[in-house]
Amino acid sequence: MKKIVETIGFLVFIQGVGGLLYEWTGWFRLWTMVRRIDFLSEHGLFVSIVLIVTGAAVMIAADAIKT
Repeated sequence: MKKIVETIGFLVFIQGVGGLLYEWTGWFRLWTMVRRIDFLSEHGLFVSIVLIVTGAAVMIAADAIKT
């Protein structure tokens, strides 16, 4: 279970980083999910920052899970 939570946190973190790179440089447009969701694409920078923080928090919280 711990590995699954860490993996989910990592994927969320990577989506946030990809979203920031897309907002700043225009790269990774096929890679980011924020751009594809209509109501989130208007606030892409904010949503990407929230995804980074959430992904990091989930990865840190995964250490509290006992196997």
